[in-house]
Amino acid sequence: MKREKWVVAVGMSIAICGPCAHSQSTAAYPVRPVRFVVPYPPGGTTDIVARGIAAKLTERFGHQVVIDNRGGASTIIGAEAAAKAAPDGYTLLLATSTTMSINPQVFAKLPYAVGDFAPITSVVYVPFVIATHPAVPASSIAELVALAKARPGTLKYSTPGSASSNHLAGALLETMAGVKLLHVPYKGSGPATTAALGGEVQIVITGIATVMPHWKSGKLKILAFGSDKRHPSFPEIPSTGEAGLKGYEAGTWFGIVTRAGTARPIVDKLNQAIVAALVTAETKERYAAIGFDVFASTPEAFARFMKNDQARAAKVIQAAGIKAGE
Repeated sequence: MKREKWVVAVGMSIAICGPCAHSQSTAAYPVRPVRFVVPYPPGGTTDIVARGIAAKLTERFGHQVVIDNRGGASTIIGAEAAAKAAPDGYTLLLATSTTMSINPQVFAKLPYAVGDFAPITSVVYVPFVIATHPAVPASSIAELVALAKARPGTLKYSTPGSASSNHLAGALLETMAGVKLLHVPYKGSGPATTAALGGEVQIVITGIATVMPHWKSGKLKILAFGSDKRHPSFPEIPSTGEAGLKGYEAGTWFGIVTRAGTARPIVDKLNQAIVAALVTAETKERYAAIGFDVFASTPEAFARFMKNDQARAAKVIQAAGIKAGE
């Protein structure tokens, strides 16, 4: 065969087999460990959600799904790490309402954009609880509001970070209850809860899973769920609606995304695997026991959900005047 014909033949072979190789690589996914970036330190609500899903995916795929905790900067550090990853499905990000709905509206400049990610599925909604140190002389939200009015600007509440969903929940509480509190941001739910345990702050606003052991041991008091109705898994805990704060909804959501540009077959494979893990009776019961409400979705439905949540967050941010760093 002449050189020119050989070159043409090889070129045609590559052109024909290239798509085949790509198809085989996506069908075989994953063939190595998958990194799962969690934008908070270990020990908090976000970490609890991620580790449960990682264990299920590891079982299903036969390859380790490794948790990579990248806490700090209001989830920006973790989100940036995931946004710089290759679009091959081997880096996942546990996205939160802070990452996708709040940060783009309170930070003038971010090292990532919502468009850098491909939605895979929503995972859970976590209603927040309002808990206090035992020394705080309040056993209900009504009593806490009265105490805050008597001591304006002196009661401190901790959150996993400035401009987080928890921060929005605190600001909304101030607005609706007509009180002035002092916000103290930390680098995750774990450190924020530790601050309340040690008396550095009087109040912590977080998911019940983070404070549950301390509530049961009497080291923290849970005054209420941030919702109009009581949580079905914890009927003994009042709601803020019962205290007269009708319409006060405080919580956060978690979902999973990967780098934009990842092949759709890989996105679909991840979606199917994660949704299958979430909808089992075992998973639903385990998450319900720690106050998590499962809501799995298609990638398209998750994208629509995030767009609607961004609009909702914008209203709260504007009304409360929240800015990054406060």
